[in-house]
Amino acid sequence: MNLAVNIGKLKLKNPIICASGTFGFGDELKRLVDFSSIGAVVSKTITAEPREGNIPPRIYETDCGVINSIGLANPGVDSFIKEKLPALGRLKTNHIISLGGFSEKEYKQLVEKLDKQDKVDAFELNLSCPNLGKEKLISQSQKLSSDLVKGLRKLTKKTLIVKLTPEVTDIVKIAKAVERAGADAISMVNTYFSLAIDIETKKPYLGNVTGGYSGPAIKPMSLYRVWKVANSLRIPVVGGGGITDYKDALEFLLAGAAAVSLGTINLTDPNAAKDILSGVKAYMDKNKMKKISDLRRSFNG
Repeated sequence: MNLAVNIGKLKLKNPIICASGTFGFGDELKRLVDFSSIGAVVSKTITAEPREGNIPPRIYETDCGVINSIGLANPGVDSFIKEKLPALGRLKTNHIISLGGFSEKEYKQLVEKLDKQDKVDAFELNLSCPNLGKEKLISQSQKLSSDLVKGLRKLTKKTLIVKLTPEVTDIVKIAKAVERAGADAISMVNTYFSLAIDIETKKPYLGNVTGGYSGPAIKPMSLYRVWKVANSLRIPVVGGGGITDYKDALEFLLAGAAAVSLGTINLTDPNAAKDILSGVKAYMDKNKMKKISDLRRSFNG
């Protein structure tokens, strides 16, 4: 059985990716995680300058998921290269660095600095963080998304993965725009805009008022969007949103995702990838499938 998948120029040993923001920088979990079960780790989003993030409380747990408003807290690119990247590079898996910026200039600075680092295997462009107080996210605009990807494509030959928000009228149009601009892959979905209110204090549970919702409740909506995009593009899609077990992962792979992204589940079970990969392998063996792409071809929808 061949579990390897290609995401642009990046070859993963298996289709399991641990999502940005849920796995730290990877090294923090090295004593808890079997990295042979992980195709790639996506770092916390890195910005040009250090960020403290949003005011607490930053996380609120609901019945069916989690609302977060971290606000891209990170040490900044220079400290990341010096203090975090060496340890990340020692993990026996691929390393995808998530990039966030507040202008095209900032994104270009990040790519120029990190492109020189041989321990960086690929970039994930976070164009969809919902917790920054912006009136409009980059990935809510075809033009803004396309222009940014075009500019960054000229600066690197490394794989460019673009992470999109589900909060748009037509996500297929946005995905096609970044595909034409030179993206190697699409990552989806990011969290959904959300709000939770304490009826006793009559105040929001989060210090930033609103946040991004993730967890099991968003899976059907995320799966629908992944299916729509994966069947409209030539480039691969990394699909996720609410995956908690191997059955969830299989749904995304059947729907057309080339790889799956584990997010909120990592917060409660950092080694979830091991059981999910084992379940996917057992299913493929039972159905006499030899490679991951056989799953997509078997879907009857």
